[in-house]
Amino acid sequence: MADSMNQVVVTLAGRIDSNNAAKVEEEIFCQLEGKDSCPLELDASDLNYISSAGLRVLLRLRKTHPDMTLTGVSSEVYEILEMTGFTEMMKVEKAYRVVSIEGCEEIGRGANGTIYRIDRDNVVKVYNNADALADIQHEREVAKLALILGIPTAISYDVVKVGESYGSVFELLNARSLSKILATEPEKMDWCVNEFVTMLKKIHSTVVPEGKLPDMKETVLGWARFVKDYLPPEAGEKLEALVEAVPHDDHMIHGDYHTKNLELQNDEVLLIDMDTLAVGHPIFELGSIYNAFGGYAELDHSVILRFQGFDYDTARTFFLKFLASYLNTTDAGKIREVENKARILGYTRMIRRSIRRGGLEEEATRAEIEYWKEKLIGLLGTTSTLLFSAEGSGSGKQNEEAR
Repeated sequence: MADSMNQVVVTLAGRIDSNNAAKVEEEIFCQLEGKDSCPLELDASDLNYISSAGLRVLLRLRKTHPDMTLTGVSSEVYEILEMTGFTEMMKVEKAYRVVSIEGCEEIGRGANGTIYRIDRDNVVKVYNNADALADIQHEREVAKLALILGIPTAISYDVVKVGESYGSVFELLNARSLSKILATEPEKMDWCVNEFVTMLKKIHSTVVPEGKLPDMKETVLGWARFVKDYLPPEAGEKLEALVEAVPHDDHMIHGDYHTKNLELQNDEVLLIDMDTLAVGHPIFELGSIYNAFGGYAELDHSVILRFQGFDYDTARTFFLKFLASYLNTTDAGKIREVENKARILGYTRMIRRSIRRGGLEEEATRAEIEYWKEKLIGLLGTTSTLLFSAEGSGSGKQNEEAR
């Protein structure tokens, strides 16, 4: 046992079951004598098993030390604690396997983390947030929801420690992203477009039970209200009004949909990076897609090569082919009209993101912001609605004229 004025640490080891639970309890309370007011940490790094008799010891300890913490808990012991509800009654810190990403191939990058291939069969998503356990739990839950609703996706089977942050491990057996296929096999462009659109229409035709996913409209309204303060009053008001006028929609959207987040495994395309899953109108999805294939790279085309692995011309060709297929039209005017609606949201998002990251403090990023603002203000002057229709594509509610 170690102790200080602030904390008492008691080590648990081996097995705690009906054969030794009484003795373990007696030893712990002897160590705690006179220290009832001190915070208690039970170091379970060497604990291999705990039975119901051992769990009752924890309950009695909790009566005298209600704020006690179990640390270094193995996966096997954690599973017992989770199944019996102890993880909800007390603070339990799991011992996580340590994984190194040094020298690993980056196969995807999103707003909240980066995905690396750690071996032939497995990838790990490393979260930007060092305190990411809640984020990981959220993504695992929404990924399971998507799978239940019929969206083919990879499910995380392990949580690991990666440097100062955490990662979520997925099994992707020798899978290749659509980005890699586009970069190495350009003759498969049309196949990639078809798979990309097929998956997106499946997502957008999926109705999500109420309250299971966040409403993307509320998120985008937050972007618009932020950017409004940096635009001329008339343009700012119109931007907010356009977003406000988009009706609520209970169909699924991915939120960060691009070719790095689609993986081909054994002739099946799987959707990954699910933490941005939401419900909402497809225009919110198209704004994000526009940025992924052009918006971020308009002023520096090399951005696309670094992010997607293929050049700007390939990205632009892919985006226009995608939009034509998604809208089920070859009408260049219709395609441009919907692209411009997407650009309004794309520029809004980029302006907000850059300003929040200190973009007004550097000359180069200030120039980017001014460029995006000029484009946004011009588009706002030519647009009366963000709604659109996808004629005859058979992808569900998003094709209604009201959308």
